[in-house]
Formats: sequence, structure tokens, C-alpha cells
Amino acid sequence: MNTTALIDRQIATAFTPLPDEDQLTRWVGLVLDTVGIEDERELTLRFVDDDEMRDLNATYRGKDKSTNVLSFPFEAPAGIELPLLGDLVLSPHVIDREAREQGKTLQDHFTHMVIHGTLHLLGYDHIEDAEAEEMEAMERRLLSELGISDPYLPSKEDERPPE
Repeated sequence: MNTTALIDRQIATAFTPLPDEDQLTRWVGLVLDTVGIEDERELTLRFVDDDEMRDLNATYRGKDKSTNVLSFPFEAPAGIELPLLGDLVLSPHVIDREAREQGKTLQDHFTHMVIHGTLHLLGYDHIEDAEAEEMEAMERRLLSELGISDPYLPSKEDERPPE
């Protein structure tokens, strides 16, 4: 890994276990290396309870519910260059619930959400089908490099026959 990711890890939840700074640095660094960013970048990863996530999601996305990850890209004023990527806010409660529902390990799902959020900070999106395909392909590739299976395969819940 060539790129240095400087992580400001903020914990505003009692949820455990959370990824440590070394894990976060590895995951973000892999994304930066893969997209060709060669210089040092900084970002904040904040782990919050559902109430804070719900407030942020309502305020910034107009959705009155908690979510797994929110990305807030840093936008420097014109003519100023800073190595800041932005902020990721993660709800470990939602990530844990999704991992259990989807039959994934908590660690694998945390990894996916950090990679997913970092890609958002770099301008990737999944609103349009073509953008979603590109972003999901990148996520699959990055997760595969870490030995994590395709997060978009049907979950165990999806495979159950209807009642």
C-alpha cells in the first residue's frame, strides 16, 4: 500500500466491537491506492448511535430513519488545495442488524461500509444504474482483495422460501 490515509476515529456510541484505527487505515488506503491517489489523504470516521444517525439522515437527506453510512465530502474553497477527503458517519447498530439479516460477519460488513463510504467521498455514486454498476464492481474487487465475498449476492434471508 502506497497511499497514507490519516484517520480521525471518533466514537460517539457505546456499541462494541468497532474497527480499530489500523483496520480503518488499511481499508481506506486500499481504496485510495486502487483509484490511483498517491498522496496522503485525511478523513474522519465517526461511529454514532441511531439517534444521531437518524438526525443526520433527516437533516441532510430528508429521510427520517437511521442508515448504515453517510458520506460528507470535503469541498475546498476555490484555489485552496487540502488533503481532506471528508467525513464518514457510521451507525454500528444498523451495520450490525444488516450483517445479521444478510448472514455476514460484522467485520466484513464494517469493511464494506467503510469502502462504500470512501468511494462516495471520491465521487462514486449509485443513483443511476450505470454508476451503481461501476461502484458495485469496484466494491466487489476491493472486498475480494481482502478475502471478503461479494456483498451483493442474495442474502440468506432472500434465499428463504416464502411462508
